[in-house]
Amino acid sequence: MRPSLWPWAVAAAAFVALVGAAGFRSAPGVLIEPLHAEFGWSTATISSAVSVNLLLYGVISPFAAALMERLGMRRVVAGALVLVAAGSGLTVFMNATWQLVLLWGVLVGVGTGSMALAFVATVTGRWFVRRRGLVSGVLTAAQAAGGLIFLPVIASLAGSVGWRPASLVIAGAALLVVPIVLLLLREHPRDVGAVAHGAEPGQVAPSVQPTGGAARMAVTALRDAARTGTFWLLAGGFAICGASTVGLIGTHFVPAAHEHGMPATTAASLLAVIGLFDVAGTVVSGWLTDRWDPRFLLAVYYSLRGVSLLVLPVVLAPTATPPIWAFVIFYGLDWVATVPPTVALCRENFGDRGAIVFGWVFACHQIGSAIAASGAGLIHDLTGDYDGAWWSAGALCVLAAVLSVALRRVPAAGGRTMTVRS
Repeated sequence: MRPSLWPWAVAAAAFVALVGAAGFRSAPGVLIEPLHAEFGWSTATISSAVSVNLLLYGVISPFAAALMERLGMRRVVAGALVLVAAGSGLTVFMNATWQLVLLWGVLVGVGTGSMALAFVATVTGRWFVRRRGLVSGVLTAAQAAGGLIFLPVIASLAGSVGWRPASLVIAGAALLVVPIVLLLLREHPRDVGAVAHGAEPGQVAPSVQPTGGAARMAVTALRDAARTGTFWLLAGGFAICGASTVGLIGTHFVPAAHEHGMPATTAASLLAVIGLFDVAGTVVSGWLTDRWDPRFLLAVYYSLRGVSLLVLPVVLAPTATPPIWAFVIFYGLDWVATVPPTVALCRENFGDRGAIVFGWVFACHQIGSAIAASGAGLIHDLTGDYDGAWWSAGALCVLAAVLSVALRRVPAAGGRTMTVRS
């Protein structure tokens, strides 16, 4: 393989791993109804396992980013895929809620969290100088592609042959990705005699040599970043991002639509179509991030998302009506379009520790997701519907837009380097 192709080969391997991670993590959303039917567990109880999954998916992210600095991306991602396979495969033997929390919550949460969006920041930071925003958008779109590929398949299997075969399919798919990662996911351009895409010939990026453990490295990065207002504005906005997407729509759209008379398979297919439009929206967002102020892109994205969530209770129906399709398209274009601008702002403000700091910002995203997943389930059990959850999320998105506008930018001369003491 010519050296010039290595950045794209690494990006392709990362894309495949991210597609798998997104599909594996989102599967519990379409298994709520089958688990309720078989075991009689309440929506809130099942949602608690999803919340643990979402929380760990984010909290593990900065530690995984630091571990990638010490052990390498290839080892961390391959190990994470094996962990996902174990967590998903063992669910076929469960018969108690604590087992659901341990397997889908803890094992799958830790595994997928090790392949979360901090992984995107690490890949783009090491392998790309030009087109970082675009590649960040493409890799982020892998999340949507994961849902697009897996959700209809898992929903169909769960409805036809049961949720256990569906879980085994997830386990097998995770193991199939491991050889791709081992073959193509390389650590640094210098390891294969190449340079980062867009770098000058012979230009070698400085190597960050951690002198402490990965956990200490991650915690120190958080300590230093938390002293800045920028970190808290990014973290607050991204927490709302998680609450209004993965935690709410990703977890509860299918059961909510089912309660309005829509078949679960149809609802899962609509969720997959949201993922299809998300691919386009996130790639375009990456392209725009290379050209426009990321702060105002975030403000626009959050505002539009808030509007779509406020109208969702009105458009839900037993069939896929034109208003439902309008929501799917509009909301889908905005699903994770927030990621490329947020990655760019972390890199701009926190320099060579931008990937680890973004890991902490993403952890806040997943804390918001976890709160929304449990909170929406609780609102449903208390009120009998999800309307209050949709309205609350819409109002929070307006707040996230305000936080984004309040961000300051580092001067165009470049982002500062954040010194992390180990």
